[in-house]
Amino acid sequence: MTDNNPPAAAECVLRELLDLHAVERPDEIFATFGDGSSLSWAAMRTAARRTGAALQALGVRQGDHVLCWLPNGPDLLRLWFAINYVGAVYVPLNVDYRGRLLEYAIRLSDARLMIADAALAGRLSVIDTAMITDVVVLDGHAEGIVGPTLHDAGSLDRSEDMLLALDRRIEPWDIQSIILTSGTTGPSKAVLSSYAHLHALCGPQSWGYVEPGDRFMINLPLFHIGGTACIYAMVLRGASIAMVERFRTDEFWQMVRKTQSTVVGLMGAMTPFLLAASPSTDDRTHGLRVAVIIPLTGDIAHFAERFGVEVYTVYNMTEISTPLISDRNPSQPGVCGRPRPGIEVRLVDQNDVEVAPGSVGELIIRAARPWSFNSGYYKDPEATARAWRNGWFHTGDAFRCDADGYYYFVDRQKDAIRRRGENISSFEVEAEVAAFPAVKEVAALAVPSVLGEDEVLVAVVPQSGVKIDPAELIAFLVPRMPRFMIPRYVRVLTDLPRTPTAKVQKHLLREEGLCDGVFDREAAGIVIPHERPGL
Repeated sequence: MTDNNPPAAAECVLRELLDLHAVERPDEIFATFGDGSSLSWAAMRTAARRTGAALQALGVRQGDHVLCWLPNGPDLLRLWFAINYVGAVYVPLNVDYRGRLLEYAIRLSDARLMIADAALAGRLSVIDTAMITDVVVLDGHAEGIVGPTLHDAGSLDRSEDMLLALDRRIEPWDIQSIILTSGTTGPSKAVLSSYAHLHALCGPQSWGYVEPGDRFMINLPLFHIGGTACIYAMVLRGASIAMVERFRTDEFWQMVRKTQSTVVGLMGAMTPFLLAASPSTDDRTHGLRVAVIIPLTGDIAHFAERFGVEVYTVYNMTEISTPLISDRNPSQPGVCGRPRPGIEVRLVDQNDVEVAPGSVGELIIRAARPWSFNSGYYKDPEATARAWRNGWFHTGDAFRCDADGYYYFVDRQKDAIRRRGENISSFEVEAEVAAFPAVKEVAALAVPSVLGEDEVLVAVVPQSGVKIDPAELIAFLVPRMPRFMIPRYVRVLTDLPRTPTAKVQKHLLREEGLCDGVFDREAAGIVIPHERPGL
């Protein structure tokens, strides 16, 4: 097989890899969890087969979409593996979803079956659940859900002997997952990912810093490609994972030692948080070998020296497959690396004409191997065509390239906002803010955060003769939006700046930034509690 052919099914399809590892390394640990429990490869396969038989008994067939609305943990892991084991498509949902955004995601999924945590399921009672006919509720009971048939956790356990045969072999180009990613000027998009796509994203040809003997600490949610890819990377290598509840600065190194983790991904503010902690004699008494930091924030050289780890960074998004990878311990601020083998990149203007050397342009990419990137946006052919125009995938991100071939992230060309690892659609923020009766017009935008990445600012224009109380606006948004989307800053204006064609000039609002009179909910003492299961 040449590098220009997709990987074989035995190299990338989860079912085949799980069967292989259960035979070759049955007693080796695949997954450990924060409570001290663990699963061997053989036990993981058994759990996937038993749960897969139960899913089939609930009507799931090869190619069906199955919604998983659960926090990280053993249940979500076995359900993901079981869904793929029976040839179905894994569709994870952000556990912060609620209201209109949740309703939109469920409708977009075309799923008939949902598995939901009891702490989340109550949110289904006030929305249209679209095609959902059955909901399995884990860790408790749900009330008030009208329409779907409810099942308890016992419905997900069935004898392996009752597992039905596949209609056909699962192929590398079959869809493995549908992951919702942030919209920009429109609603969130559902990214179709094949098994070959995941192999290209986190396999040996892209994540060369991960070795078969490593254990990857999973502190990113599995409804994001970050968490999904970290686990799949270890499945591809027959290695192991340590799944922790979430990142906590004061417990991080303790968890590294407890779980014997050797590799970790650190997003956004995690690195500055760790560097801000007081130095300790235990800073190097751990087994962590590699930290993948995205984006590079803080004093990376100091981080690598203080904690005795190798640092790498990459550029990636849900739709692509890690096209840019840095050298070991990069020192250039903003660097994302150079193109990996098998990837072509260009920097272009709005007409796909290459910009002059050293100039800023949109990064567009393509791969030599077929199926290396996403298979399109589900039920959105227009967005798919825009992203893939002229045979290249358009990232929507502005970069520059230096004389040595290193690529540097400059800015987002789109109106997405990234806050502490979460991509936020300005369109969806604006839709919820506009529902507040006192608001006539709204523009949502990113402003810099002292922790890196962004904070959300909304500029609002009140209805005629009405005053807007920013605190009341925030209180209105809390039950309607995921916690990470709720604006930190509110700016009240008499009008929004516009072009002659009436388009809002967000760049002018960004330039003015946090000017006098901007309301800061954190400074005002407004605390929005976590409502995720287990927190």
